[in-house]
Amino acid sequence: MGDMPHEVFAVSSLSAALPPSTAEVLRSVPMPRYWLMKSEPNVFSIDDLAKARDKTTRWDGVRNYQARNLLRDDIAVGDGVLFYHSSADPPAVAGTARIVRAGYPDPTQFDPSDGHHDPDSVKDDPRWYAVDIQFDSKFARPVPLVRGREQRAHLQ
Repeated sequence: MGDMPHEVFAVSSLSAALPPSTAEVLRSVPMPRYWLMKSEPNVFSIDDLAKARDKTTRWDGVRNYQARNLLRDDIAVGDGVLFYHSSADPPAVAGTARIVRAGYPDPTQFDPSDGHHDPDSVKDDPRWYAVDIQFDSKFARPVPLVRGREQRAHLQ
């Protein structure tokens, strides 16, 4: 499954059973972070990302404060993306991408002609943030989120 972070689940569930020194070493090894980013496949799909210029796009239009904080403060260049098709049948992770530009003010908030315009957001104190992502891979078979949860439960 490419860069799926199944080793993250294994390390977190195994560390309690390991000697303290081994568990400490495992926790000190930097593990890649993955962010679940959802899109409606009929609006922008993993295939659209693969066809985009340089296989890159701006991930904008996020209007949720918790997600905004992650985009602004936590998501970093090099982090992985699990590209989730939320309205597919069944909803599933369709592939992976990478963060290639960390959080920056989302320009759509300032554009009155854009559906994501926020008239209360000002340029010297932006309310919303975006990141740029780049296509990595498309899965041969999408992975339903339920299956990922089952895998994690099995490892615990």
